Amino acid sequence: MKLGVTVDPRDLGFDAKRLDKIGEYFGTYLDDNKLAGWLIHVARGGVPVYLETRGMRDLEAGLPIEEDTIFRIFSMTKPITSVAAMILVERGQLDLSDPVAKYIPSFANNSVYTGGPYQNPTTTPATQEILIWHLLTHLAGLTYGFHYAHPTDAIYRANGFEWGWPDGMSLEQCCDAWANMPLVCNPGTEWNYSVATDIVGRIVEIVSGMRLDEFFSREIFDPLGMSDTAFYVAEKDRHRLAALYVPSPETKAPLRFDELGKMKSAAPTRLSGGGGLVSTAHDYFTFSTMLLNGGSLDATRILKPETVSLMTTNHLPGNRDLEQGGRRIFSESNYSGVGFGLGFSVVIDQEATGLPASAGTFAWGGAASTAFMIDPAQELTIIFLTQLLPSSTYPIRPQLTQLVYDALLS
Repeated sequence: MKLGVTVDPRDLGFDAKRLDKIGEYFGTYLDDNKLAGWLIHVARGGVPVYLETRGMRDLEAGLPIEEDTIFRIFSMTKPITSVAAMILVERGQLDLSDPVAKYIPSFANNSVYTGGPYQNPTTTPATQEILIWHLLTHLAGLTYGFHYAHPTDAIYRANGFEWGWPDGMSLEQCCDAWANMPLVCNPGTEWNYSVATDIVGRIVEIVSGMRLDEFFSREIFDPLGMSDTAFYVAEKDRHRLAALYVPSPETKAPLRFDELGKMKSAAPTRLSGGGGLVSTAHDYFTFSTMLLNGGSLDATRILKPETVSLMTTNHLPGNRDLEQGGRRIFSESNYSGVGFGLGFSVVIDQEATGLPASAGTFAWGGAASTAFMIDPAQELTIIFLTQLLPSSTYPIRPQLTQLVYDALLS
């Protein structure tokens, strides 16, 4: 697919001057020294209507962001892993109602936190087995150590699970460790953003008999031509990888964070289906267009339209939104008016969101302030790529949404 713009924006229902305001607005993030650089891509009906790059992929080396810059997409890996799982569901090799313990026996007897300090918690047996469906919807009762919102989060941190995983542990061992830590709640009752998609990745490996990177390449990346999406960056392409930054505690200016950033320069010992991929604007635009088209791109079909529809339907109990059915923790989405499907947030009440994205819009983001969204009603795909941890630093996503929809004429 072509990434660049070759059409008059008016032919796709956009005001060109208002599109230019997107770059002008986010240019202030560079003027104010909040971001090192960014790439914004907007398309309609799979046709690019806006592409802008500004700033640096590497401030210290003076290297600009370019169309082929490689970014760490962190949790934008999750939709790809979810698609991988649904490929197996379509083939009858996996069922959404399967207990996770069918594939990972350590999940057979989960317990739920009921009280006490994280060093010595009290628990009770879970009333429901964790199912594959619970993992894909983040209704499994699992958590992340970086939440700092519940005693179970502290248990994860005490076991070495915060932003990373303990050295020397395989993905198989990590899954067993998570299975033996208390759940936040009984499966199926509350939405809690978690390591669930990493477990999905392990189940894809078990069911397919392939490593996760091999399955991704064979079933998704190679068929779609996503040649720059992988779990690490090969040496020949390392000059294209954007540096990773965090806000300086003193000035909020981008501060290089090589401790985590350099991890993508070598093949990892564990393949994280929850946050391990790097990608480019071209590749994620290709993936997004496949989803917009109901699972196909040109003559290549990855999923059936019915499967994509199922994935992008709200699965929270009672059709609740995240405000009603989720815990108030950090996630890659706002809460009001937004539900959750099988790997994506889903707008279920546009008015409640306070944003112009149509009902049915599905999206997610990554920890380094990256984001994508797909609005089937308007045939829109929107991608924002940068490299600043954490993504809660600035309200980039709602600002971008507002500006893109403001440029729509029809």
